[in-house]
Amino acid sequence: MTLRIRPDLDSLPAYVPGKTFPGALKLASNEVTEPPLPAVVEAIAAAAAGINRYPDNGAVALTEALAAKLGVTTSEIQTGDGSVTLCQNLITITSGPGDEVLFGWRSFETYPLATRVAGATPVQVPLTGDAVHDLEAMAAAVTDRTRLIFVCNPNNPTGTVVSAEALRSFLQRVPSDLIVALDEAYIEYVRPDAAHAVDALALRREFPNLVVLRTFSKAYGLAGLRVGYAVADPEVVAALSKVHVPFSVNSLAQAAAIAALGAQDQLLARTDAVAVERARVSDELRALGYPVSESQANFVWLALGDDAAAFATAAIEAGVVVRPFAGEGVRVTVTVSDENDAFLAFARSWKA
Repeated sequence: MTLRIRPDLDSLPAYVPGKTFPGALKLASNEVTEPPLPAVVEAIAAAAAGINRYPDNGAVALTEALAAKLGVTTSEIQTGDGSVTLCQNLITITSGPGDEVLFGWRSFETYPLATRVAGATPVQVPLTGDAVHDLEAMAAAVTDRTRLIFVCNPNNPTGTVVSAEALRSFLQRVPSDLIVALDEAYIEYVRPDAAHAVDALALRREFPNLVVLRTFSKAYGLAGLRVGYAVADPEVVAALSKVHVPFSVNSLAQAAAIAALGAQDQLLARTDAVAVERARVSDELRALGYPVSESQANFVWLALGDDAAAFATAAIEAGVVVRPFAGEGVRVTVTVSDENDAFLAFARSWKA
């Protein structure tokens, strides 16, 4: 018996998360190693007493807290079940069969998958030789069918960032009615020089078609609860609210995110340590002869090409799980020094 399932889904791969196994050192999913802060755990415990009730569908308290923290109005905030859901919802509100969604490649795997689920066509523009978004080429690739553009900055999986001048020039070239989503899932890890210092919220005030996406999954350490948000023009937020899956941001996630915002300084201090470790890991890998991009995220990208799969397989055999992209490279999460040392020890042995 063949059930009535869309036949075009047969050609669509499922999203593959970072793998792990008992006892492994998992460096495949860009998670933080430290547990949530006590204040966050307490907020979750308190919220758990009310899980017999539906969560606040509008995430009003969280939206108000975000608006106050970011200096925007509540009408410019839309929460979601992780920023990945907001990526999917942006595609839903802009694109359908015959439309195009444009993004650099390689970048976040969800972009092409969610685009094809919507029946739209993904348009992938190759990164530069330095694994950075080629914004000039992306602007040139815009057509009358383009309905949405994603710019992942820092880019996942390469960790690279675009220059502030290039981004501004890009936004000036893009039609003003074409939504550009600046995916800043890893923004808290960026330690930019003057040329790469991008104030996304200021840009959004200047370019109403810009949507800024952020998440609590990475630097805030709430990956297991799934909560993210978009900062956008009220017209975009109104459209996103129409495709929002009811009650999808659960009560525990909302309470935890509010508590995390209250402890922001303490949580973001952890990113300083990651930035230091990122530089150390990158320098040691380059000294070993590995091609490593200039990462501004909590991971590094090894452009290993055809050796990517073999490297990842050998790492697993050594008890270290990394994220391979066959034929292209390997992404490795940067965490605390002892975990990074374990990976570096493997990297040395693989080169021996």
